[in-house]
Amino acid sequence: MKRSAQGRYLTVSTVGEKVRSFVPAPLPPHPPIEWTPALRNKFDRALLSLGRLDSVSTLLPDTALFLYMYVRKEAVLSSMIEGTQSSLSDLLLFELDEAPGVALDDVREVSNYVAALNHGLHLLRNGLPLSLRLIREVHSVLLAKGRGSRLTPGQFRRTQNWIGGTRPGNAAFVPPPPEQVLECMSKLELFLHDQPLSTPVLVKAALAHVQFETIHPFLDGNGRLGRLLITLLLCEQQVLSEPMLYLSLYFKTHRQYYYELLNRVRVDGDWEAWLDFFADAVIVTSTQAVDTARQLLALSDHDRDAIGTLGRATPSALQVHRALMEHPIADSARLVEKTGLTPATVNKSLTLLEGLGIVRELTARKRNRLFSYYGYIELMNQGAELPGTQVAQKRQAVTSVAASKSPSCGI
Repeated sequence: MKRSAQGRYLTVSTVGEKVRSFVPAPLPPHPPIEWTPALRNKFDRALLSLGRLDSVSTLLPDTALFLYMYVRKEAVLSSMIEGTQSSLSDLLLFELDEAPGVALDDVREVSNYVAALNHGLHLLRNGLPLSLRLIREVHSVLLAKGRGSRLTPGQFRRTQNWIGGTRPGNAAFVPPPPEQVLECMSKLELFLHDQPLSTPVLVKAALAHVQFETIHPFLDGNGRLGRLLITLLLCEQQVLSEPMLYLSLYFKTHRQYYYELLNRVRVDGDWEAWLDFFADAVIVTSTQAVDTARQLLALSDHDRDAIGTLGRATPSALQVHRALMEHPIADSARLVEKTGLTPATVNKSLTLLEGLGIVRELTARKRNRLFSYYGYIELMNQGAELPGTQVAQKRQAVTSVAASKSPSCGI
């Protein structure tokens, strides 16, 4: 359905030129969404998909193991959309204080994303509603370190920004001027709290995402935070018991169409096309997540069965296997710490796991070796791969990491 522009234009002077900035009208849309049978059916299917996704915890013996990697995959994908070149393996190495041959600013941004999501969930679980305060606090963590740390983390912008182009005059889109940001965000907060009208949660998430990206309230991190808000809202409203819906891969795959739809909402008020796309994203992403969980469960069961053939070495090898599920790239010292086993027992278990084809040694060194539960990483890495030449460079860098480290525990 085509409407008039969903907001008004203001002429502003910035960076020595005059441009038209867009101030969005408050939500919900006017006139209301036209719920055709096809669109309503698609949202019903999206809700069913979310229900299946939420039930994944019944499939997995330990949902936390799945979430640990799934959240990190989302962090990589969401940051890739913003131009970072950090892989899932880079992030795991960074969390081990090992980041050879990687752009530290890139991997810090990804690590910040994980911390920001966890902080937001912590605030929600401690009773703070999804609000401007929560949004600012999450943003402060998102930009705590790295490139964005000087761009007023946790504060709404006080200068004009723009999207695309080299300057405001050739930008693809100019968000509202800074003096309008607080009012726009306050009205978005009211909408999140069902004022003036109650809105179904999934529809609310879809509409609020577009509104947030249109306001672009911060100097940096708007895209990542806008995607985080979808998950935080669904968790707050208990549609999901755990943060298991991440749309970044779908948005990344359909990036150009995604941006086109955001613009169509602003210019033509075509909310229905956006909602159709959003529902597809939820259906596809939820289905993929459930499939991945099932594959991980099958992999874990298969590998545990293989470990069960090791005789007296089985119990210790199972402990090392579980520790690698918690963090699929690890060094021997970390595995000793996680399992409580002796260095000799951990080394023996790793040798046996290598022999079974479950674990790969990454560094080709006698000391300070790094090990990968590569089957687990390959499953989680689907859709988050770097271009081929960059992958080769990363692998080469990983193999040299041990050379610069001092010996520890003689491992």
